[in-house]
Amino acid sequence: MIDFRTDPTHYKHWKLDFDGPVATLSMDVDEGAGLAPGYELKLNSYDLGVDIELYDAVQRLRFEHPEVGAVVITSLKDRVFCAGANIRMLGKSSHIHKVNFCKFTNETRNAIEDATAHSGQTYLCAVNGTAAGGGYELALATDYIMLIDDGSASVSLPEIPLLAVLPGTGGLTRLVDKRKVRHDHADFFCTTEEGVRGKRAEQWRLVDEVVPKSKFRDVVRARALAAAQRSDRPQDVQGVTLTPPAREIGSDEIRYSHLRAHIDRDKGSVSVILDGPQSVPLQELDGIVAQGAEFWPLALVRELDDLILHLRTNEPELGTLVFQSRGDIALVQAYDQCLTANERHWFIREIILYWKRTLKRLDVTSRSIVALVEPDSCFAGTLLEIVLGADRSYMLDGEFEHGGGAAMVRLTPMNFGRLRAINGLTRLQSKYMEDLSAVEALRSVIGEDLSAPEAEEKRLVTFVPDDIDWEDEVRIAIEERTSFSPDALTGMEASLRFAGPETLESKIFGRLSTWQNWIFQRPNAVGEKGALQRYGTGLKAQYDRKRV
Repeated sequence: MIDFRTDPTHYKHWKLDFDGPVATLSMDVDEGAGLAPGYELKLNSYDLGVDIELYDAVQRLRFEHPEVGAVVITSLKDRVFCAGANIRMLGKSSHIHKVNFCKFTNETRNAIEDATAHSGQTYLCAVNGTAAGGGYELALATDYIMLIDDGSASVSLPEIPLLAVLPGTGGLTRLVDKRKVRHDHADFFCTTEEGVRGKRAEQWRLVDEVVPKSKFRDVVRARALAAAQRSDRPQDVQGVTLTPPAREIGSDEIRYSHLRAHIDRDKGSVSVILDGPQSVPLQELDGIVAQGAEFWPLALVRELDDLILHLRTNEPELGTLVFQSRGDIALVQAYDQCLTANERHWFIREIILYWKRTLKRLDVTSRSIVALVEPDSCFAGTLLEIVLGADRSYMLDGEFEHGGGAAMVRLTPMNFGRLRAINGLTRLQSKYMEDLSAVEALRSVIGEDLSAPEAEEKRLVTFVPDDIDWEDEVRIAIEERTSFSPDALTGMEASLRFAGPETLESKIFGRLSTWQNWIFQRPNAVGEKGALQRYGTGLKAQYDRKRV
């Protein structure tokens, strides 16, 4: 089992150092500490274990170090920044592991960009050696790239000439969309093994600055300090420690403090029950910060994040996630009001951004998503986003025969822009693609209990069966999913979930993930005579020359 929970005392591949408002995140991969046997992580190459630590570090920098306004990513290896994803690891990995590995590394790099864009924590990259493949893609996720000019340091994306695959973590898209590299320059760059160094790298916009070796350290520090000075993060407050979420895993159940997951292996489904808060939120910000990782919105989103990653990586045959909630809908709304009223506070801002990233992770996870709204549900605001983003949602019309009241949902201001999906739209806007202005009319019912007919009329849910039909409709919907091809479902869901405009993120997950998923199954890459299998053997790959 792969566990995504870690902390700096257990890091094997990264080192964190702090100098006032600047943190340095240094890559120093332990060659012999791969996640699985059979390969060595030479030249700062990485596997999923390396990126799990990186993701943890990025999260901790946001929550535990409010004083940090700039983060420098660099290497502690001599003349090597990062050789990218470990080729032996890719050659030995299952197709599922390769695809999930690429997806997680993409999400981690998106989190780096999100910190720069929204958290006042700018990431810079000090490329102090060769940056190849995923190593250069890591640099591309930062806001400013400095390349040492020592005669040998270079940047490259050699996946196509060497491995017959694509750069796996957004390199192609970031070259042309983010860094505005010319198409013809990008074409040359992506089809040469040697890469580009020196002034050409700067002229082609592959890096922002080429710095002589004698001045490299000073220039890196100066650029980082300048970035930190632009930050709005507080300098004199204590951060919040991210203690590991408590988790118990059984054969058919996973339990956290605020979340339970019940597994039905016959149906290939997981019922995920989110527990609402037990009391009203504190009014004083100092008290909220003192609660730290136990503050309900943060505690729940960390558990949900961990569950998504655990199921994605360790339970690939559980293809349907059925979301339910239990609790007082008014208390959920109260916590949303707390978040929106204090969203300029650094800690509250990070919680909102964490929810946004986790909901995106749920959106791009290759699982069918079903939401059930029942009488004891508490789907309001932030939790309602799960219902809005589901592939199907069912809300009980009326009451069950045994009583319990009617099912209700509530909109809050959190549904109107703070938790946008990867297409840049709110999930409400995705329901009203032909008339986005109609979404504004929904503000008039913020905070009101909406019954099943009202929620259906306002496009918040898909179906509203009554007590007589509820059990059969829900059962058939879940069982039906099991009867379809998981491959076809994944393609369908990914195509339907993100209507409207494209963004850098939607291109990476929609285009790159699809192409890489296909390429990772082609004999040219993974066949007996393919590039991934023959890499390092001295034998040249043999390609099927047909274009498909």
